[in-house]
Amino acid sequence: MPLDRGGLLAFPFLSGLLVEFPAAQFGQDAGFFAGALETTQGRVEIFVFADTDARHSYLDARQNHPGRAGERARNCSDPPPENQRPAFMMVLGIETSCDETAVAVFDGERGLLANRVFSQVELHRAHGGVVPELASREHIERLLPMVGDALAEAGLSPQAIDGIAYTAGPGLIGALLVGACLGRALGYAWDVPVVGVHHLEGHLLAPALEPGAPDFPFVALQVSGGHTMLVEVAGVGRYRVLGETQDDAAGEAFDKTAKLLGLGYPGGPALARLAEQGRDGEFEFPRPMLDRPGLDFSFSGLKTAVVVAVRGRTLDEAARADVARGFENAMVETLVAKSLRALRQTGLGALVVAGGVGANLRLRGALAKAVAAAGSRVFFPRPEFCTDNAAMIALAGHHRLAAGEREGLAVRARARWPLEELHPPGEATH
Repeated sequence: MPLDRGGLLAFPFLSGLLVEFPAAQFGQDAGFFAGALETTQGRVEIFVFADTDARHSYLDARQNHPGRAGERARNCSDPPPENQRPAFMMVLGIETSCDETAVAVFDGERGLLANRVFSQVELHRAHGGVVPELASREHIERLLPMVGDALAEAGLSPQAIDGIAYTAGPGLIGALLVGACLGRALGYAWDVPVVGVHHLEGHLLAPALEPGAPDFPFVALQVSGGHTMLVEVAGVGRYRVLGETQDDAAGEAFDKTAKLLGLGYPGGPALARLAEQGRDGEFEFPRPMLDRPGLDFSFSGLKTAVVVAVRGRTLDEAARADVARGFENAMVETLVAKSLRALRQTGLGALVVAGGVGANLRLRGALAKAVAAAGSRVFFPRPEFCTDNAAMIALAGHHRLAAGEREGLAVRARARWPLEELHPPGEATH
């Protein structure tokens, strides 16, 4: 394994794909290298590190690659001239950021042609949450057959694909690397450009998969198991975070409260179902940070309030339902109030709800009523586009690929990736 003083670690991966890892990431995350090894499919017995000045000049261009249909080999990391960029592309999307394995085919002219999702819920249920290594291994087993299934559903051959988009972060690093490595390998084999997509950008653009999508600009409430934030969306790649959680995300608070009440995994949907049977007013919990200005969130105190309320009590099914109802009321009212505040502060008239918690029916109903009363509009993607999916990744990737964005041979995956680091499509080079 040549360790390049220029900052690259390269080694054979997945039966011949050459992978680069920026060396700086090893210092940032001690688990990064272990995550990379989770995705190997063969037995690794010995690693030899050579501290050499390798430079890897061969990574910049593909030598002796036949290309498709006998075409002259070209370097897909080089963006095409602006007058040669297609307005519409056929994009294969890959999503493996957590515990859903997903593949989709998106046509810039005809829309979504295929959307496949495999949920790992049953795999992780016995553990009460997502086990990263198990998630990575399941992605390895499921992903490539799902690519074939998605192409078959769309009625396409690999030769019809113009580009590939994969989730590059944020997420579980081992899980991300599975999708990233397959995306890069297919791009190399099919001689098509590849681009890594920010997972949250996919969620923010997901409403465009539906008819009647809002025009830019709008405010987005991104609410999921790992993220809760309000974002001003001025256009693709033009995001300003207005406020975000200072501790637990909304979905995380749902899951932790569900576990406290003895509910199974995944906890959020189970708690929502139980709350339907509960009574309003039996348990009152705080509405965090509504008594102060700003658009940040905090849900750890809400979770603690539930712990205090049930401590020392024997809860029957009715009492558990009342606790769930009280918790959900507090969560929903907090998210609604902050969303309305964001609309007022920005002066914008449209709210988009993105992320898995956006599928919560009581949140949808409360937001629809409150936003309409304020004279604004709210947009919800259908539930399958709220949870993790590859359709949103293919859509976001289409914007960037059609603008000429291309990646080199480096496989890029980031466990953490601030949303505001993104740029409009085509404005930066790799």
